[in-house]
Amino acid sequence: MYNWQYKEWPHFSYSIEEILPIAVAFAKEMGELNGLLTGLNAELKQEAFVEILIAEAIKTSEIEGEYMSREDVMSSIKRNLGIKDDVVVHDQRVTGVAKLMTTVRESAVKELSVDLIQEWHAILMAGFPKINAGVWRTGDEPMQIISGSYGKEVVHYEAPPSVVVPKEMEQLVHWFKSYEIKESEYIIGALIKTAIVHLYFESIHPFEDGNGRIGRALAEYTLSNTLQAPVLLSISKTIEKNKQAYYENLKIAQASLDITGWIGYFTEVILESQKEAKELIEFTVIKAKFFDRNRDLLNERQMKVINRMLEQGIEGFVGGMTAKKYMSITKTSKATATRDLQYLQEQGIVEQIGLGRSVRYELILR
Repeated sequence: MYNWQYKEWPHFSYSIEEILPIAVAFAKEMGELNGLLTGLNAELKQEAFVEILIAEAIKTSEIEGEYMSREDVMSSIKRNLGIKDDVVVHDQRVTGVAKLMTTVRESAVKELSVDLIQEWHAILMAGFPKINAGVWRTGDEPMQIISGSYGKEVVHYEAPPSVVVPKEMEQLVHWFKSYEIKESEYIIGALIKTAIVHLYFESIHPFEDGNGRIGRALAEYTLSNTLQAPVLLSISKTIEKNKQAYYENLKIAQASLDITGWIGYFTEVILESQKEAKELIEFTVIKAKFFDRNRDLLNERQMKVINRMLEQGIEGFVGGMTAKKYMSITKTSKATATRDLQYLQEQGIVEQIGLGRSVRYELILR
C-alpha cells in the first residue's frame, strides 16, 4: 500500500526526539549565517543571494536529468532581479526555472494557496506547449514513478488518481494553513513542517511534469514562510549530491504514515544546506578580499579569466586553468596565454600544479 491508500491519510505520525539535535544545530548555523550577512555591504549580499539562486536553479534541474548553462542561468536570474544583464537566453528551460527561483522567494511573504502553486508551475513550464502548465494532471492513466528498461519496469510509487488531485491539493493547503507551531518551538516546527509538506506534495504528484522542481521550491517557501524570514540555502544542491538517498527515503516514506525516518533525513538535508550556504557567504567575502588585493595587478583579459574561475564557486574551476582554456576564454594566442599565466604566478595570484602537458593553475584565494 501507498501512504494515500491508508484510511488515516493524510494524518502522519512521527517522533521528534532524534530531530531535536538537528534543530539546535540548524538554529546555530542560521544565527552564524545571519551574522555574516549583517557584515556584508549591499553589493556582496546581492552577490551571495544570486549565487544561492543559481545553485538552486541548476541543481533542481540536474536532479531531473536536465543540465543547463551556468552563464545562461546567471543571466536570466539577474534579469529577473532587475540587475542589468545584456545576454539573451533562448533556452526556455532556463528562463522558466530561473523565474521560478526568484518568484518563489518573493512569494515567501504570501499565504499559500492552490492558485500560488499553480502559478509557480505555469512559470516553470511556460513555453512548453506539450505540457499543461499550471493545470492539475488529468486522464485515467495512473501516475507512476518507474525505473528499469522496457519490459522490466519497476514501479516505485503510484500517486492518487487524477480525479482526486484537486481535492487533495485543497486539503494540502488547508493542512498547511492549520499547522500549529508553539512559539517556543518555531525552529523545530518549521523544519518538521517543511519535511512533511514536501513529502505530502510529492505523494499527490499533482502535475503531469515538474513535480520534483515544484516540490523542492515548496519546501524552501515553507521554511522561509514559517520562520517569517528569508532563509538563504539551496536544498536541491544538497539533494543532488546523493540523489539515490533522496529517492530511497522518499520511497520508504510513501509506503507508510509513520514518517519519523523521512523527517530525520529531510531535516538533515536542510541543515547541510544551511552549512553550505554559510560556506558560500564566507567564500563571497574571500572573493571580495581577493579582488581588493589584486584588482590593480590585472588587465582586462586576466580579470575575465579570474572571474570565470571564481564563478565556479567553492568547488573551484574544474581541472584548473590551463593555457588551452585561457586561450578559449580570452580568444588570444598560446604565447599570450602562457605569458599571462606566468605573470599571475609571479604575482602570487595563481599557483602551478603539475608539470609538462599536465600543468594547470589554481587560484590562491587566501
